[in-house]
Amino acid sequence: MDSPMAGGFSQEQFREACAELQQPALAGADWKLLVETLGISIYRLLDQETGLYEYKVFGVLENCPPALLADVYMDLDYRKQWDQYVKELYEKECGGETMVYWEVKYPFPMSNRDYVYVRQRQELDVEGRKIYVVLAQSSAQPHLAERPGVIRVKSYKQSLAIESDGKQGSRVFMYYFDNPGGQIPSWLINWAAKNGVPSFLKDLAKACQTYLKKT
Repeated sequence: MDSPMAGGFSQEQFREACAELQQPALAGADWKLLVETLGISIYRLLDQETGLYEYKVFGVLENCPPALLADVYMDLDYRKQWDQYVKELYEKECGGETMVYWEVKYPFPMSNRDYVYVRQRQELDVEGRKIYVVLAQSSAQPHLAERPGVIRVKSYKQSLAIESDGKQGSRVFMYYFDNPGGQIPSWLINWAAKNGVPSFLKDLAKACQTYLKKT
Protein backbone atom coordinates (compact mmCIF):
# COMPACT_ATOMS: atom_id res chain seq x y z
CA MET A 1 0.00 0.00 0.00
CA ASP A 2 1.34 3.44 -0.93
CA SER A 3 1.79 6.01 1.80
CA PRO A 4 -0.86 8.76 1.89
CA MET A 5 -0.17 11.89 -0.12
CA ALA A 6 -1.29 15.44 0.67
CA GLY A 7 -4.97 15.35 1.50
CA GLY A 8 -4.66 11.85 2.96
CA PHE A 9 -5.08 9.99 -0.34
CA SER A 10 -2.73 7.36 -1.75
CA GLN A 11 -1.96 6.60 -5.37
CA GLU A 12 -3.57 3.21 -4.77
CA GLN A 13 -6.90 4.91 -4.07
CA PHE A 14 -6.70 6.79 -7.37
CA ARG A 15 -5.84 3.56 -9.19
CA GLU A 16 -8.77 1.74 -7.56
CA ALA A 17 -11.21 4.36 -8.89
CA CYS A 18 -9.71 3.96 -12.38
CA ALA A 19 -10.05 0.17 -12.15
CA GLU A 20 -13.75 0.41 -11.24
CA LEU A 21 -14.36 2.53 -14.33
CA GLN A 22 -12.92 -0.26 -16.48
CA GLN A 23 -14.35 -3.22 -14.55
CA PRO A 24 -16.96 -2.67 -11.81
CA ALA A 25 -15.95 -4.42 -8.56
CA LEU A 26 -19.30 -5.83 -7.50
CA ALA A 27 -18.32 -9.43 -6.80
CA GLY A 28 -17.38 -10.73 -3.36
CA ALA A 29 -19.88 -8.48 -1.58
CA ASP A 30 -23.64 -8.21 -1.60
CA TRP A 31 -23.95 -5.31 -4.03
CA LYS A 32 -27.49 -5.09 -5.45
CA LEU A 33 -28.77 -3.17 -8.47
CA LEU A 34 -31.00 -0.41 -7.12
CA VAL A 35 -32.11 1.49 -10.19
CA GLU A 36 -31.30 2.00 -13.88
CA THR A 37 -32.27 5.36 -15.31
CA LEU A 38 -31.05 7.80 -17.99
CA GLY A 39 -28.16 5.49 -18.90
CA ILE A 40 -27.02 5.28 -15.26
CA SER A 41 -26.91 2.11 -13.10
CA ILE A 42 -26.84 2.49 -9.31
CA TYR A 43 -25.80 -0.35 -6.99
CA ARG A 44 -25.93 -0.36 -3.21
CA LEU A 45 -24.37 -2.35 -0.37
CA LEU A 46 -25.86 -2.41 3.14
CA ASP A 47 -23.57 -1.21 5.92
CA GLN A 48 -24.69 -3.45 8.80
CA GLU A 49 -23.40 -1.10 11.48
CA THR A 50 -25.38 1.99 10.42
CA GLY A 51 -28.29 0.48 8.46
CA LEU A 52 -27.30 2.81 5.63
CA TYR A 53 -25.99 1.96 2.17
CA GLU A 54 -22.82 2.53 0.21
CA TYR A 55 -23.48 3.36 -3.43
CA LYS A 56 -21.67 2.71 -6.70
CA VAL A 57 -22.81 4.48 -9.84
CA PHE A 58 -21.85 3.56 -13.41
CA GLY A 59 -22.96 5.06 -16.69
CA VAL A 60 -22.56 7.59 -19.48
CA LEU A 61 -23.28 11.32 -19.46
CA GLU A 62 -23.79 12.30 -23.09
CA ASN A 63 -22.46 15.56 -24.51
CA CYS A 64 -20.28 16.15 -21.43
CA PRO A 65 -16.58 15.78 -22.37
CA PRO A 66 -14.41 14.43 -19.51
CA ALA A 67 -12.25 17.54 -18.98
CA LEU A 68 -15.35 19.75 -18.88
CA LEU A 69 -17.17 17.40 -16.50
CA ALA A 70 -14.18 17.35 -14.13
CA ASP A 71 -13.91 21.16 -14.24
CA VAL A 72 -17.62 21.62 -13.49
CA TYR A 73 -17.48 19.10 -10.64
CA MET A 74 -14.51 20.93 -9.07
CA ASP A 75 -15.90 24.47 -9.51
CA LEU A 76 -17.50 25.23 -6.13
CA ASP A 77 -18.60 28.77 -7.02
CA TYR A 78 -20.41 27.48 -10.09
CA ARG A 79 -22.07 24.70 -8.10
CA LYS A 80 -23.80 27.34 -5.98
CA GLN A 81 -25.61 28.40 -9.15
CA TRP A 82 -26.88 25.00 -10.30
CA ASP A 83 -27.25 22.92 -7.10
CA GLN A 84 -30.43 24.03 -5.34
CA TYR A 85 -29.46 22.24 -2.10
CA VAL A 86 -26.31 24.28 -1.45
CA LYS A 87 -26.68 26.72 1.44
CA GLU A 88 -22.97 27.55 1.75
CA LEU A 89 -19.88 26.21 -0.02
CA TYR A 90 -16.30 27.43 0.02
CA GLU A 91 -12.64 26.44 0.38
CA LYS A 92 -10.50 27.44 3.35
CA GLU A 93 -6.83 26.96 4.18
CA CYS A 94 -6.52 25.14 7.53
CA GLY A 95 -3.15 24.09 8.89
CA GLY A 96 -1.54 23.94 5.46
CA GLU A 97 -4.40 21.97 3.89
CA THR A 98 -7.23 23.18 1.69
CA MET A 99 -10.53 22.16 3.27
CA VAL A 100 -14.00 22.41 1.77
CA TYR A 101 -16.92 23.59 3.90
CA TRP A 102 -20.35 22.61 2.54
CA GLU A 103 -23.75 23.23 4.14
CA VAL A 104 -26.68 21.36 2.59
CA LYS A 105 -30.30 22.47 2.84
CA TYR A 106 -32.63 19.87 4.34
CA PRO A 107 -36.43 20.18 4.18
CA PHE A 108 -38.28 21.47 7.24
CA PRO A 109 -38.48 20.32 10.02
CA MET A 110 -35.06 18.64 9.65
CA SER A 111 -31.84 20.47 10.47
CA ASN A 112 -29.40 21.33 7.71
CA ARG A 113 -26.24 19.21 7.46
CA ASP A 114 -22.72 20.44 6.93
CA TYR A 115 -19.52 18.77 5.80
CA VAL A 116 -15.84 19.55 6.21
CA TYR A 117 -13.76 17.52 3.79
CA VAL A 118 -10.55 17.31 1.80
CA ARG A 119 -10.53 16.57 -1.91
CA GLN A 120 -7.93 15.96 -4.55
CA ARG A 121 -8.05 15.74 -8.34
CA GLN A 122 -5.61 13.85 -10.55
CA GLU A 123 -5.38 13.10 -14.25
CA LEU A 124 -4.02 9.61 -14.89
CA ASP A 125 -2.82 7.83 -18.01
CA VAL A 126 -3.94 4.20 -17.85
CA GLU A 127 -2.74 2.22 -20.88
CA GLY A 128 -3.30 5.23 -23.12
CA ARG A 129 -6.65 6.14 -21.57
CA LYS A 130 -6.85 9.57 -19.93
CA ILE A 131 -8.86 9.31 -16.71
CA TYR A 132 -9.84 12.14 -14.39
CA VAL A 133 -10.21 11.13 -10.74
CA VAL A 134 -11.53 13.19 -7.83
CA LEU A 135 -11.38 11.80 -4.27
CA ALA A 136 -13.07 13.36 -1.24
CA GLN A 137 -13.41 12.37 2.42
CA SER A 138 -14.57 14.00 5.64
CA SER A 139 -11.99 15.49 7.96
CA ALA A 140 -12.13 16.53 11.61
CA GLN A 141 -10.99 20.14 11.42
CA PRO A 142 -11.01 22.27 14.59
CA HIS A 143 -10.67 25.51 12.59
CA LEU A 144 -14.16 24.95 11.14
CA ALA A 145 -16.26 24.51 14.26
CA GLU A 146 -19.74 23.02 14.30
CA ARG A 147 -22.58 25.53 14.12
CA PRO A 148 -25.71 25.73 16.27
CA GLY A 149 -28.73 24.18 14.54
CA VAL A 150 -26.63 22.45 11.87
CA ILE A 151 -25.64 18.77 12.18
CA ARG A 152 -22.06 17.94 11.16
CA VAL A 153 -21.69 14.89 8.90
CA LYS A 154 -18.64 13.12 10.29
CA SER A 155 -18.61 10.13 7.93
CA TYR A 156 -18.46 11.08 4.25
CA LYS A 157 -16.54 9.54 1.38
CA GLN A 158 -16.80 9.97 -2.36
CA SER A 159 -14.76 9.07 -5.42
CA LEU A 160 -15.36 9.97 -9.05
CA ALA A 161 -13.60 8.65 -12.16
CA ILE A 162 -14.29 10.02 -15.65
CA GLU A 163 -13.08 9.13 -19.14
CA SER A 164 -14.26 9.67 -22.70
CA ASP A 165 -17.09 7.47 -23.96
CA GLY A 166 -15.45 7.56 -27.41
CA LYS A 167 -17.93 10.18 -28.62
CA GLN A 168 -18.76 13.58 -27.13
CA GLY A 169 -19.62 12.32 -23.65
CA SER A 170 -18.11 10.73 -20.54
CA ARG A 171 -18.10 7.31 -18.95
CA VAL A 172 -18.47 7.79 -15.21
CA PHE A 173 -17.89 5.79 -12.02
CA MET A 174 -18.88 7.23 -8.65
CA TYR A 175 -18.68 5.78 -5.14
CA TYR A 176 -20.61 7.49 -2.36
CA PHE A 177 -21.28 7.07 1.35
CA ASP A 178 -22.34 9.43 4.07
CA ASN A 179 -24.05 9.15 7.42
CA PRO A 180 -26.09 12.33 7.98
CA GLY A 181 -26.68 11.57 11.67
CA GLY A 182 -29.56 12.96 13.69
CA GLN A 183 -32.98 11.40 14.00
CA ILE A 184 -33.67 10.63 10.35
CA PRO A 185 -34.99 7.10 9.69
CA SER A 186 -32.57 5.05 7.60
CA TRP A 187 -35.36 4.24 5.08
CA LEU A 188 -35.79 7.97 4.41
CA ILE A 189 -32.05 8.51 3.94
CA ASN A 190 -31.89 5.56 1.55
CA TRP A 191 -34.96 6.79 -0.37
CA ALA A 192 -33.36 10.22 -0.75
CA ALA A 193 -30.12 8.66 -2.04
CA LYS A 194 -31.99 6.48 -4.55
CA ASN A 195 -33.76 9.51 -6.00
CA GLY A 196 -31.10 12.12 -5.34
CA VAL A 197 -28.15 10.52 -7.15
CA PRO A 198 -29.83 10.34 -10.61
CA SER A 199 -31.19 13.85 -10.06
CA PHE A 200 -27.72 15.16 -9.14
CA LEU A 201 -26.13 13.58 -12.23
CA LYS A 202 -28.86 15.00 -14.45
CA ASP A 203 -28.30 18.47 -12.98
CA LEU A 204 -24.52 18.03 -13.37
CA ALA A 205 -24.91 17.17 -17.05
CA LYS A 206 -27.16 20.20 -17.56
CA ALA A 207 -24.63 22.38 -15.72
CA CYS A 208 -21.94 21.27 -18.20
CA GLN A 209 -23.95 22.70 -21.08
CA THR A 210 -24.44 26.03 -19.29
CA TYR A 211 -20.75 26.11 -18.33
CA LEU A 212 -19.81 25.84 -22.00
CA LYS A 213 -21.92 28.91 -22.79
CA LYS A 214 -20.52 30.76 -19.77
CA THR A 215 -16.94 30.24 -20.92
